[in-house]
Amino acid sequence: MTEGAVISEDFLLSSGKARVLYHDYVKDLPVIDYHNHLPPAEIAENKKFSTLTEIWLKGDHYKWRAQRALGVSEAFITGEASDYEKFMAWAKIVPATVRNPLFHWTHMELRDPFGLNNYLNERSAEWIYAHCNELLCQDGFSTQGLLEHYKVEMVGTTDDPCDDLAHHRQLTENGYAVKVKPSFRPDKALMIDKTEQFREYMKRLSTVSGVEITDLPSLIEALASRVAYFDLHHCVISDHGLSALPATYLLTDAEKSEFEVFLMTEGSVFSNPDAFCGHVLTELCRMYHERGWVQQFHLGAIRNNNLGMFYRLGADAGYDSIGDFAQIERMSKFFGYLSATDQLAKTIIYNLNPADNEAFAAMTGNFADGDVKGKMQFGSGWWFLDQKDGIERQLNALSNMGILSNFIGMLTDSRSFLSYSRHDYFRRILCNLLGAEMESGLLPDDEKWIGQIAGDICYQNAKSYFGL
Repeated sequence: MTEGAVISEDFLLSSGKARVLYHDYVKDLPVIDYHNHLPPAEIAENKKFSTLTEIWLKGDHYKWRAQRALGVSEAFITGEASDYEKFMAWAKIVPATVRNPLFHWTHMELRDPFGLNNYLNERSAEWIYAHCNELLCQDGFSTQGLLEHYKVEMVGTTDDPCDDLAHHRQLTENGYAVKVKPSFRPDKALMIDKTEQFREYMKRLSTVSGVEITDLPSLIEALASRVAYFDLHHCVISDHGLSALPATYLLTDAEKSEFEVFLMTEGSVFSNPDAFCGHVLTELCRMYHERGWVQQFHLGAIRNNNLGMFYRLGADAGYDSIGDFAQIERMSKFFGYLSATDQLAKTIIYNLNPADNEAFAAMTGNFADGDVKGKMQFGSGWWFLDQKDGIERQLNALSNMGILSNFIGMLTDSRSFLSYSRHDYFRRILCNLLGAEMESGLLPDDEKWIGQIAGDICYQNAKSYFGL
């Protein structure tokens, strides 16, 4: 097994122009990570991690899927094995992940921040584990230390409407330099098909909001109260994880009355969950528009496919996949409905099925209003598509159907504090794409011109879009 350097300074940069764009224009820009799943409590307490397994493998369902595919027992993934044993199990199979993005991500994350540039395998695992564990004791490897190391300017966490945002408040009061902003994620208030969980959530929302939820108007009032609370805590973004946007958003009078009975009747099922979701979601979208927020829609996942493991481990355990849902007509009607009353907020749509890339990118152009630059964004390659091919395909679809220079760039969408190498990965891929076309004559041979566009995509556009 080769033990030499893995990630060179010019990794993924295949031309001289690409190298200039990356090194001179984007490499050192700050990071605006406007959507992730980092725990705000861990940022507020400035947590230090005890082992490389804790910071790197726990919660990373990308790695879990690879391990299972390669026959690693669940005991060494989410089970009772020690942190050392789990790390060794991961290191043993890393060589078999070649051509999967995990192979590159793994070594990029070891290189930055740990300063290691050797292949991880069964032979190197022992000293890599010891070296990284020693570094994790240092202040620079705490949660706050890592965010500062990666030059993160803004962190957009993902938060339930019932969250008290105490840790965001603590960070603000302490004057922490990185802006840690909550994002409003009201999925549980829309999932009326999960009947008993939904009723329990309504009770919780009632308590937190101070509004007794007995019907649709009181539900909307309770959500409005939480939107106002989040706004008070510097929230500027909402987020929604849906298979597809609802096909309808109008409830009949009978269905509105049915909802009142549903809330009070255990074991009952609501007859039209799609219309309920559409009704509540459009009301929320109007609130976002009124407050000048950005709304995000992550569309296309089919979740918890392995029911046996879902019952054993719960959600977000590595058993989700790319769905094949009808997206475009629903999207058109939903956004068109809001635009008819001029209540469509700035919007980011994320696609998980690459077959829909061009259709998503084309849809964004339908709602430009001439007042807001890049009002509707085709979001960066997400989840199964945040690898080199997926990123390039997203950039190409956006370029062909829209305006690449308006793009607000990459995000981590991760639970790991080591995932900021994804921003560097994206920047290298973008510069390689632009540099190749400069060299071939498809783009102007003007480094300042194209370098400015690359810098805008990697930083400045997001800074302006989110009002930072």
